[in-house]
Amino acid sequence: MEMNNADDQINLTVIGSGDAFGSGGRLNTCFHVQYSGGQFLIDCGATSLSGLKQHGFKIAGIDVILITHFHGDHYGGLPYFLLDYSRQKDAKPLTIVSPPGCKERVQGMLDLLYPGSLQIDQLSVHFIEYQPSEVITTKELIVQTYPMIHVEAALPNALRINVGNKIISFSGDTEWTPNLIELAKDADLFICQCNYYKKEGKGHLNYQTLLAYLPQLTHKRIWLTHFDTEMLENLENIDLEYAVDGKRISI
Repeated sequence: MEMNNADDQINLTVIGSGDAFGSGGRLNTCFHVQYSGGQFLIDCGATSLSGLKQHGFKIAGIDVILITHFHGDHYGGLPYFLLDYSRQKDAKPLTIVSPPGCKERVQGMLDLLYPGSLQIDQLSVHFIEYQPSEVITTKELIVQTYPMIHVEAALPNALRINVGNKIISFSGDTEWTPNLIELAKDADLFICQCNYYKKEGKGHLNYQTLLAYLPQLTHKRIWLTHFDTEMLENLENIDLEYAVDGKRISI
């Protein structure tokens, strides 16, 4: 069920905390944030629509979706979300904030998956494109973007989101980069991708590397996310908090 919150309270629900392969049965990346000004999503992976409905969130109430990069486990749920959104008579106008080219990519997916079913231009959807190291504002949010080290063609960025008087930072997918230090600075919640435990993998962090740099990070609270099977097999060795599908926090 949707949570009732005080005017100054922000509620975050983990819709999906898994990697691209659904390791451990976890859903793809998606975080739902509810606050006095509305509701927004941080990423919208392919399984997001089902995950939102599992937790009782109504599509019509979401008015902003923030996208970190163009990999299917982070934005592949947008075609399904928009199909359902198009059926909601009481849906709020929707803003999608992303790297350049999101509208064209999502329309292409709609044309492939559901040919002839939906044209995005028929919807009350507004796209805002950002560049790395840019500040974007919506009606209620201020979002600072940071370039990350991942697959370059996916246009990877991290997001530092000012909502009310709180800061939620999300790394998206990345290797270690000094940009994470500024991203995490004084964040009320820093959500950090940590795909591996010890294994080295291009474009992703591992837990041992993160621990080595942890003294440089000044967040107030951290959640790790986006675990592959190696991380899941080492949960008893992880001392930091981590996201789990369905986990909730009030900030």
